[in-house]
Amino acid sequence: MKAGIHPDYHEVTVSCACGSTFKTRSTIKGDHLRVELCSACHPYFTGKMKFIDTAGRVERFQRKYAQAAQAAAPATKAGAKPALQGQPSGQAPAKK
Repeated sequence: MKAGIHPDYHEVTVSCACGSTFKTRSTIKGDHLRVELCSACHPYFTGKMKFIDTAGRVERFQRKYAQAAQAAAPATKAGAKPALQGQPSGQAPAKK
């Protein structure tokens, strides 16, 4: 290995938002690393579903598409073509 071109690989303390801390090695500058999820609280490792919503994104998404669905429902009812009797919508009658 060439001397002087590799980053410093040292021990750091990782602290999670859930309160869990552990030590590992990293090339980051400093001796402390903060993370939002770790193996102690991540749903994949714990088997529990933990819903993480940042800044109300889910509620904003639901409001946006609820309004879009309400606006599309009257338009669909008014402009809908009647389905063929006995045939599912969008399918032509079977040839005999």
